[in-house]
This record gives sequence, structure tokens and C-alpha cells, in this order.
Amino acid sequence: MKSSNSKKEIILLKKEQGRTYNLGPMTAIFKADEDETDNKYSVSEWWLEPYSEGPGAHLHENIVQTFYVFEGPVSFFVGDKWIDAETGTFIRIPEKTMHTFANRTDKKTGFINFDIPGGFEKDMPSMAAWFDKNK
Repeated sequence: MKSSNSKKEIILLKKEQGRTYNLGPMTAIFKADEDETDNKYSVSEWWLEPYSEGPGAHLHENIVQTFYVFEGPVSFFVGDKWIDAETGTFIRIPEKTMHTFANRTDKKTGFINFDIPGGFEKDMPSMAAWFDKNK
């Protein structure tokens, strides 16, 4: 259940529900973002195919990111080092901190991402189109 015009209504999404973006070896499923949260935060579920790289090292000027690994391990590059995050690991990455992630295993891995504030999701349609065009 999700309302497109009221930020005060309950959002209830079951497994695999949300706005899905296919990004090559990654799949992002946005559960709540700027439209539902007044741009205060966004929540997305990310899946990485076996032996795949994430988006490459990057930083966000004004976004604090948190990650919770629910199907690990996932390798995170934060600052200047790699962290192997097992299932149940929580990581907070301050704004302006270089980071990326990767799946270095032979199984699909997944994590939840919280961005504070929201707004990052505006880039998802163009990112998905780029991956689709450059398969």
C-alpha cells in the first residue's frame, strides 16, 4: 500500500516491491524516497550478482549513507580501505567520504541503503538507461 499524494500514509511493500532499477550486475529497489519523505531520506534495497563490482569509488557532497547487509558478505570500500561486511553488519558513511561496494563471492548478496537526505533516487532512471544502452 502506497499513496502517491500523501506523505503521512503508511507504505507497505512486500518482497521485491518498489521502484526497480536494473543497473548491469546490480539491482536497486527503491522503497521510499523524496516523494514519500519530503526529501528527508530514501530507502533502497540493493542486490549484487556474484563476482560483481559496484558503481566505482565515488562520494556524495551532502548525503550521509548507511548500509545494512542482510545477505552477505558484501565488500565495502570506505575512505581508503576495504571492509568485508558479513550478514548483519551496519556501516555509516559520512558525506564527502569516498566509497563503493562489490560482491566477491559466488552467491548473490544484498543490503539496505538509507540516504539522508533523500534525492539520490532522481538519478536512477538515467543510470538504468545508461546500463541498458551499454550492455
